[in-house]
Amino acid sequence: MTPNREDYLKLIFELGGDENKINNKQIVSGLNVSAASVSEMISKLVKEGLVVHSPYQGVQLTESGLKKASTLIRKHRLWEVFLVEHLGYSWNEVHDDAEVLEHVTSQTLANRLSTYLQDPEFCPHGGVIPAVDQPVHEQKRQTLTEYPVGTKIRIARVLDEKELLDYLVSIDLKIHEEYTIDEIAAYEGPISISNEQKQLSISYKAANTIFVDQL
Repeated sequence: MTPNREDYLKLIFELGGDENKINNKQIVSGLNVSAASVSEMISKLVKEGLVVHSPYQGVQLTESGLKKASTLIRKHRLWEVFLVEHLGYSWNEVHDDAEVLEHVTSQTLANRLSTYLQDPEFCPHGGVIPAVDQPVHEQKRQTLTEYPVGTKIRIARVLDEKELLDYLVSIDLKIHEEYTIDEIAAYEGPISISNEQKQLSISYKAANTIFVDQL
């Protein structure tokens, strides 16, 4: 399978395509490619039995597509752990290099890497690292936008997206930190959160891709 096909499968999963329909517009945005290119690739993936397509609804991974996506995600997230824990990368720096490494990593290398890292369960962004030959499903969580003022939350997972991660680093938000929601601005305005150490104002767009646990 070509790296291009692999990137499509991985993105469809990241967007929730293991259980829900993902529309072409979301894929265009995620991969920064033309709508025509997405339509052409989706047709190829349908023919190969990796996704199913419903007109006006979108695409969803088949069992075969989810298995292939899970293998890729396992390699990608293992490399992210390695880069952060052993080479001093920050969580917003790892994506591009992990993207390159995943495409040239054999199953044997991935297994040995996992053993070396003591079989980590999560990547630096809070995503699940599946076991070998196991389909991956993220734990179902609500986003920061779905809780009312006064709720105490813990940052559990964020999308592995470079622009988002750079933004979170710029405002000093980290995984596993605990906060109280102080204010939710009207008309999809920023969400203000705080703890004893800091106060943050998070854009609605970013908050919609930050998955949290209620405390």
